[in-house]
Amino acid sequence: MSHAVRRSFRPTITHSGREERHIRLEIVSGKNLRVPSQRIPAGIHVSINVDSRGRWKSALNVLSFEESVVWGDTVTLSSRASHAFSVEIRASYEADRMLGSGEVIGKLQMSWDELLNHGDEPFDISFPLVRDVHPSLTLRITIVHACDNQNGALSNFLLDSKIARDTDAGHTKFIEYVTSGNVSHLNAAVEHFQLVLDQCPVSHPDHAAALTNLAWARLQGFIRNDLEDIDVTTSLFRDALALRPQHHLDYPLSLYNLTEALTWRHIKKSTTADIREAAHLYRELLPLCPNGTYLRSIAAGPNGVDDVIGRCNNLPKDASDKGIQLRRVIIEICPLDHQFRPKALNELADAVEARFKQCGSIDDIDETIQLRREALSMCPEGHADRDSCLNNLAFSLVSCFNHQGKPNDLDEGISLHEEALRLRPVGHKYRDFSLVNLGSALITRSEKRRDMNDITRAVSLYREALALQPPGHPHRDTMLNNLALALKHRYDKLRVIEDLNEAIDRYQESLRLMRLDNPERHMHLFNLSSALCFRFTQTQENEDVDEAITLCQETLALLSSLHPDRHFSYMRLQQAYLCRYQILHDPADLSLAIENFRLASRHPTQGFPRRITEAIYWAEQAEIFQHESALEAYQICFELFDSHVMTRSSIISRREAATAFDGAQSLPVDAASCAIRRDHLLRAVELVEQGRGQQWSLASRLRTPVEDLESANPTLAHNYLELSKLLSNAAQNNSATITDKAIADRAATEYRRLTEQWAAVVAEIRDIRVFSRFLLPPLYEDLQAAARQGPVIILIASEYSCSAIIVPTSGDPHHVPLPSVTLAELTNLKDRFARAIRHARVMGPKVPRNDLIVLLRTVWDTIVLPIVNVLQHGLQLKFLSRIWLCPTAAFTSIPLHAAHPFKTNADGSKEPCLEDLYICSYTPTLSALVRSRQLMKKRVTPSFVTIGQGQPGAGKGKELLAVDSELELVQKLVPATANRTTVSGDAATRAGALEALQQNTWVHLACHGKQDRTQPYHSHFVMRDEHLTLLDIMEKDIPHAEFAFLSACHTAVGDEKTPDEVIHLAAGLQFSGFKSVIGTLWEVDDSVAQHVVEAFYKNMFKDLEDGGVMDCTKAAWALNRATHSVKTKVPLEQRMVFVHIGV
Repeated sequence: MSHAVRRSFRPTITHSGREERHIRLEIVSGKNLRVPSQRIPAGIHVSINVDSRGRWKSALNVLSFEESVVWGDTVTLSSRASHAFSVEIRASYEADRMLGSGEVIGKLQMSWDELLNHGDEPFDISFPLVRDVHPSLTLRITIVHACDNQNGALSNFLLDSKIARDTDAGHTKFIEYVTSGNVSHLNAAVEHFQLVLDQCPVSHPDHAAALTNLAWARLQGFIRNDLEDIDVTTSLFRDALALRPQHHLDYPLSLYNLTEALTWRHIKKSTTADIREAAHLYRELLPLCPNGTYLRSIAAGPNGVDDVIGRCNNLPKDASDKGIQLRRVIIEICPLDHQFRPKALNELADAVEARFKQCGSIDDIDETIQLRREALSMCPEGHADRDSCLNNLAFSLVSCFNHQGKPNDLDEGISLHEEALRLRPVGHKYRDFSLVNLGSALITRSEKRRDMNDITRAVSLYREALALQPPGHPHRDTMLNNLALALKHRYDKLRVIEDLNEAIDRYQESLRLMRLDNPERHMHLFNLSSALCFRFTQTQENEDVDEAITLCQETLALLSSLHPDRHFSYMRLQQAYLCRYQILHDPADLSLAIENFRLASRHPTQGFPRRITEAIYWAEQAEIFQHESALEAYQICFELFDSHVMTRSSIISRREAATAFDGAQSLPVDAASCAIRRDHLLRAVELVEQGRGQQWSLASRLRTPVEDLESANPTLAHNYLELSKLLSNAAQNNSATITDKAIADRAATEYRRLTEQWAAVVAEIRDIRVFSRFLLPPLYEDLQAAARQGPVIILIASEYSCSAIIVPTSGDPHHVPLPSVTLAELTNLKDRFARAIRHARVMGPKVPRNDLIVLLRTVWDTIVLPIVNVLQHGLQLKFLSRIWLCPTAAFTSIPLHAAHPFKTNADGSKEPCLEDLYICSYTPTLSALVRSRQLMKKRVTPSFVTIGQGQPGAGKGKELLAVDSELELVQKLVPATANRTTVSGDAATRAGALEALQQNTWVHLACHGKQDRTQPYHSHFVMRDEHLTLLDIMEKDIPHAEFAFLSACHTAVGDEKTPDEVIHLAAGLQFSGFKSVIGTLWEVDDSVAQHVVEAFYKNMFKDLEDGGVMDCTKAAWALNRATHSVKTKVPLEQRMVFVHIGV
């Protein structure tokens, strides 16, 4: 093509030599600038005749979404140069290098006089009609006497080439085709554009423009069904795009052109790949289209990206990575307020949820819920799609509950299903789906809460839904399965055989109607299998159980090796084999049942709650049938619990997760009992430690000292500490209730992301040989460090056996059978102690505590004496040596340290009690004692604070009159060498007490204490303003703390649901860093407690007058001496109440 010739414009001189008058013409703007061919231009320019040899051309400016252009270009003309004023508006399809003159939008010729009549005010000139509007230009004319500078350029049309002429001819013929529909014009246009392309080889600078013109004409012919080939057209657009790199001026328009070809090929040929690619191209295109431009209005409008979004939303569900990526792209190109966004969000959610069902990733179900929440937020009350969004979110929440076991998810899901059902009254086309979904959620809740009302309602909902899907309905098979499932659940509770028989009939009818390739078929198969197993146990008809096994094996053939639902296949198979074993007693069936227990519990893509439930059941059945796999089952339970609880972001939610499973509370002691019965004493110690104190273990992981790791690998140690800090902070932030569910979901996802990063760093640390057991459950040799200063006695209370294990300072543990003790008797003993303590409170101080004496004698005879015999004769333990008691289960509520024979020997001497023989302490777990000893290395100059609150706020308890005098007494007894402070009265607030705990190494606290037995983390000390809770204390890390005396009620007694977690105030202080703690088992009488306090501190500090050092390890001995010295002043139950915990 010949380039435009640019030259300066000189004043025109007449023949007489006079300088002529000149006209300065400003092209202000244009409007209604519609392109006849309906093609999107790269820009619009104005062309004006200058003389017989050339034309002036304005700048090429972008068309706005209002089909207008602003120029402001000027040109100076001579009225003598041409006999009339001629102007054209043209569209160019190239912004960078124009091929030809462009497509004509309008032409106009008028006399100079007509032009000059408008004076110097702006005026409009109108052009002939184009697509129902008249294009117009706004001009301004000024008479000047000299030819000044001008904008734009001059072109010499005499130099235009054949390429340019053929291009312009092609545009002309194409316009004729668009306006008339005559195919001969299309053929002519294509012929001209092909000629141009033939003249512009690949190396030619106009090759891309020639490709685009030809491709566009062919595309319009394809759209109008006048041309059949679209593949060549698409290739032409691709070639043009390849020649225009990302920063090329024509790159955006080339992207758009290719999206059009791809979209139309998808429309005509249903090619999914094309619409996918179009969506990806729009993601790149839209940011390149400035707001206000015509290209933006088309690309972002109903015939552009909206059309692509709508077509993508209608594609089949695709859970592949490619399919999900497409859905993410659609969300990116769909603005926040777009009408299609709710559907796009739900389509992405559907794809991610489908992947969750295939792979079981919790990240997928969490993302699904977040997406559905956003979709619901865009469908307020009255929105046509609100019922669908409610239903979708509810369904996903119930799925999340099934995988993660969070009760709030299930409750919210049911509530949303209820709301969706209200929006779908009788006659609504989707009422049957809401009936089914609500029924399914109610069945799920009934499994957890055993509420017959839920099952009864679910059966009713399913019967109504089935009535809405008569024979011949495409979904009747699913509805039959749902009703059968509800009937089977009702049979499980009521054992009405008619329910079971109807359930089997419905399951079988469902399978007859279902296509063999239905992706849900496996669910129906193992549902029927379960029902047949139950009937087999009633009728003992072998055909039922044989069919059940065959059905389960069929499901395994249908599912991939990592499909989450294989868990249910294994579960139903173990059920079938176990049923058959119970009737026929074939050992092979028991072995097969155990193997399927193993497979179900270990199936990696199923959620932890279901795997934990299966592992617990495995352990129970292995115990019943005395199978050798019992220990393996317990071990898997602990591993799954650990992984499951670690996913919870707050301390309280971890405990809720741990208490959600029937039978879980006794697992630690049952596992230890199992190991003892199999003569694996070392394993028994390891298992009881792994299973007990799990809450403390999880929390302490984030505070594990890493000095040795810092020496070996400083970078890895730094990463571990940083991630531990982030995790700890996240857990503390999440301990408060987040009311916004979407924010809570995002917080949970972020916590899990941090957990995964933390776990990856831990795995990297374990790859270092010397750290191979970093944060793994400790082995016996590690736990034995707890017995360095004296033996630790673990008391195990299981339904299978009750006994003690003594962990000595060195060597193997000793087993002490307690044959006369059963779990039921211990529970009864615990209750009798509680009644005796309550009774003693109302007795006078001098009245004998006969009930307590009887109980303590029982404890001595049946529990403590056998242990003492081993300590004295087996271990040769010296008189007044230190011992540590580590009670489990029902033992935690019995004052073992106070065990007493209350007998007089023949020579008149009294038989010694446990505290006469040894210095007793308690420890929540062996690991807690080991950790406290490790922290003893970090001793600092002691500082002592007394904290007292005798006048709590209104409604927080009675006034404690002796608190102030107790604080004064303690202050007098503390050595003068220690830095001493007091926090009391108005200063003893929650914040004041916390600050004092953090800033001092020794603490004496006198106030009301309250153990919350239902939620132990809410146990608290009563301060002036707010409660100082166990959670507050746990969130503080005070590594230099040493000793705390808790002169308050209920500071060393655990909760009812998880006694083996030992969650109480004293343990919380030990966890925070206090190595030695005095706590209380029940209510303290503050008036008599002072006698114990005074005697304790006198013994604690009596050697310091000679320059000794304050030593918290003397606390157990000092308490022992104190309780002996106040026997005549303090009643028995008030001496027993104080216990020592720690080093």
